[in-house]
Amino acid sequence: MTISRMPGRFRAASVRPVADEFTPATGPILLRNRTVGDSGLRVFPLAIGGNVFGWTVDAAATESVLDSYHELGGNFIDTADSYAAGRSETMIGNWMHDRRNRSDIVVATKVGKSADSPGVTQEAIAQAVHASLERLRTDHIDLLYLHIDDETVPFEETLLAVDALIGAGKVRYFGASHHSGNRLIEARVIAAQSECAPLIAVQNHYNLVHRGEYEGTLASVAAQQRLGVMPRFALASGFLSGKYRSKADLAHSRGHQVAAYLTRRGLKILAVLDRVAEEQQVAPATIALAWLLTKPNVVAPVASASAPDQVLDLMAAATVQLTRHQVADLDRVSA
Repeated sequence: MTISRMPGRFRAASVRPVADEFTPATGPILLRNRTVGDSGLRVFPLAIGGNVFGWTVDAAATESVLDSYHELGGNFIDTADSYAAGRSETMIGNWMHDRRNRSDIVVATKVGKSADSPGVTQEAIAQAVHASLERLRTDHIDLLYLHIDDETVPFEETLLAVDALIGAGKVRYFGASHHSGNRLIEARVIAAQSECAPLIAVQNHYNLVHRGEYEGTLASVAAQQRLGVMPRFALASGFLSGKYRSKADLAHSRGHQVAAYLTRRGLKILAVLDRVAEEQQVAPATIALAWLLTKPNVVAPVASASAPDQVLDLMAAATVQLTRHQVADLDRVSA
């Protein structure tokens, strides 16, 4: 794929499906897909998020976004059984079926929040996975996340339920979401004692304006257990794209989270993003994602797009090589 630089962003001059390599206009940069923890999953370093599919993005636009992502070399789609009451999974499943590309795609979905099969009991997980398989029109899920952490359910029951699905070939690997570092340690101990499949990934809230939840204990445990880290809300609900800079812009925001970022600190972060983006000749969103990719154990940030023209800015993060000074400046302003 050849990408030519334009002011503030990358533009695709020509596109061909490439699994492991980008070739920017400045010269060839070999980009290898990343391995998720101790697994056989190799994924593009940017997961396309399905949280908007079936909600703010209709079926036609969803297909256009996924077509663009796949044509540019992407292979990692992230969704959940609760996104748009299951419509996200249905749209993704229909797209894979129509394009006949299931074998090219690594599908990650989450269970635990669906209104039909809530919770992480053995029964709830089995029912939820069965329903997800039907909506996704596939016989297996590559990466299954536990979408909630319910301490009223014995962890052993939850882990044994997932292990049974792995043994049956319906799930390949699994990970955790919304779990603390201590709970990840507990899961590893129980899995070893019960001879269950271990966690290989973790997905938590992590971006330039929201660092505290992940950095610290959770990051340390992820490193110790060699978990692949997939930051969600990687663009802070769109704030790090730079399109929300005043209260007047909030009329177009998707939620109250963006308003919380319009602070002196938030605007300082945007200012540094703008400068680094100008230096790199890419979009601010690209830099925000590239910063995440410099962090230990981060495999693929999760970001969503509502139109095909947004996809390239997201994927371009994998081609950006931030300097040490640029990373240090972003670290400092967001600390």
